[in-house]
Amino acid sequence: MKLLFEGILNLELNQCIMFIIGGLLIYLAIAKEYEPSLLLPIGFGAILCNIPLSSAIGDGGFLTILYNVGIATELFPVLIFIAVGAMIDFKPLIASPFMLFFGAAAQFGIFATMLFALSTGRFSLPEAASIGIIGAADGPTSIYVAKEFAQNYLGPISVAAYSYMSLVPIIQPPVIKLLTTSQERKIRMKYTTVEVPKIVEVLFPIIITIIAGIIAPMSVALIGALMFGNLIRVCGVLERLSLFAQDGLANLITILLGITIGGTMSAEAFLNINTLMIMAMGLVAFIFDTAGGVIFAKILNLFLKNKVNPMIGAAGISAFPMSGRVVQKMATKEDPTNFILMQAMSANVAGQLGSVVAGSMILALVPMILGW
Repeated sequence: MKLLFEGILNLELNQCIMFIIGGLLIYLAIAKEYEPSLLLPIGFGAILCNIPLSSAIGDGGFLTILYNVGIATELFPVLIFIAVGAMIDFKPLIASPFMLFFGAAAQFGIFATMLFALSTGRFSLPEAASIGIIGAADGPTSIYVAKEFAQNYLGPISVAAYSYMSLVPIIQPPVIKLLTTSQERKIRMKYTTVEVPKIVEVLFPIIITIIAGIIAPMSVALIGALMFGNLIRVCGVLERLSLFAQDGLANLITILLGITIGGTMSAEAFLNINTLMIMAMGLVAFIFDTAGGVIFAKILNLFLKNKVNPMIGAAGISAFPMSGRVVQKMATKEDPTNFILMQAMSANVAGQLGSVVAGSMILALVPMILGW
């Protein structure tokens, strides 16, 4: 009889709070449709791991097994990047390589937040770097870096990254409006359709992998997986594999990744001042990334004859394709005839590349600074 009530006897207030947090994530996924494929499994995983004496975690627990197989080995982030690569169309970026600069500028929040986290004195340099990478607006990269530098904060860092990605339509518009005028948001950008030869499409992922790998060798796993997925898409002879990567593989790994992340959200690891600071600084990182891209575009306009719509800079974060859609929606609201979606998507794709390279630079620089 005692065993029957053992779970109730071991239930603590902190675990009840985590049930509420898990329920909130599930609510946002279902009622608000904020990244439901991720927030729902994360929320349910959080509930599973906080049930007293849960068989889902610990020796033989399936969440622990998934963590050891998919997160500790960095397998899930790599596989999800193959799926993402198969979904991305790089042709707009190839046609407008100038957009790469926006993908780079919008990574400002990563380094600004890293320095701020370090200045608090509560986090080591590796932990501060892991917090800063939330600003990449790229869940797999955040997991990859956190696994290397801050495994004790993997849960809150992952939840912050994916939660704020899902909240891009809420976070970005106020920042953009604060930094731009109505006239600037109405700026039209001429888009000329450029026919991208098939050979260029095929060579692009190969060349990008080599260049990025030489510049930042630590990027090879992620950028290589991303570009391999894209090569499957564009080669023209692996259509079934491309469709599987975009659908079957993406869905399977997303579910497993989400519930595994949720499984790291134990009350002991999640309910403390450091975790709250991480969640707050993750939001700051997203805001800084958006602001950095917009300000960069405004500075460029001081020298350009053909002005760019500064909202394009905000699309330089890695939240693909949400950020590009947000920018187009705002442009249409200001002027229903203004169409800048292609430029926004080009910047958004550039941000996907920029976030991986930025994360890889952090993985390479932090050990170098610390003399590891």
